[in-house]
Amino acid sequence: MLSRPWLRAAGVSLVAGSAALFHVTPAEAGPVLERIRASGTIQLAHRDSSVPFSYLDGDKKPVGYALDICQRLAEAVRKKLDLKSLKPQFVQATAATRLQLIAEGKADLECGSTTNNAERRKTVAFTVPHYITGARYMVRADSKIEDLPQFEGKRLVSTKGTTPLKAIDSANKERLLRITILEAADHAAAAEMVEKGQADGFAMDDVLLYGLIAGRSDPTRLKVVGKFLTIEPLAIMLSKDDPEFKKMIDDEMKRLIQSREIHSIYEQWFQRPIPPRNTPLNLPMSYLLKDFWKYPTDQVPF
Repeated sequence: MLSRPWLRAAGVSLVAGSAALFHVTPAEAGPVLERIRASGTIQLAHRDSSVPFSYLDGDKKPVGYALDICQRLAEAVRKKLDLKSLKPQFVQATAATRLQLIAEGKADLECGSTTNNAERRKTVAFTVPHYITGARYMVRADSKIEDLPQFEGKRLVSTKGTTPLKAIDSANKERLLRITILEAADHAAAAEMVEKGQADGFAMDDVLLYGLIAGRSDPTRLKVVGKFLTIEPLAIMLSKDDPEFKKMIDDEMKRLIQSREIHSIYEQWFQRPIPPRNTPLNLPMSYLLKDFWKYPTDQVPF
């Protein structure tokens, strides 16, 4: 039985799967698998500032929780295709370009902090969520703002192409708050706008806000406030057009969860010091994620 109301409300059957041991022949392979087999490479899309999911470290190398998961998924694909080697190639994505990269076949997996929702599922597919979070607000440490209503008549920024941006725009119109909503090109730019006083707050998934604050030169200048405006199941994105590839990815995600290997990856990025400043986020796993992983599935009620 599902132990949380928001999961019970989904009305979906959450059936845990086990990894199937099979090899895919060229005749069975879809467009993604054909591309991977022919090139001997797998294209991994990453972000530049989605700490700790997918970002650039001090040496400008792509790192993060989602990227570590993606590299394990890539190894499972290598074994299933019976390849001697499979080289990951990294493709930088932004909030605005990430869906297009997957839909156009310019990336095979998007390893970031993308929310699985109904609108995006029209264009791409998702595997089992690797994190569940919600949108809250970054403000300056001396701010009196505690939640969305206190932004009335003020400036609130979010990142272009994200679900929190749509959520605050909708809430602003419904509640007649007269908030001036600003768009930033990426998360780092939005955080900088708050620091410089160009915006009174930054609406984004709270885990990303904590990650951004930990990476600032003076983390004490910023804080996270407010109740969850949204619930965001974050998942690795992939093509809708290759069911065999999706099955490989889904099976391996379920194996990582059921074997608890993914718990070690989680601890590395959320509870231990991470680059570039070797500062820990100290974020234990939420009850939402623990509950969802009891019955791991790519089906989400959003």
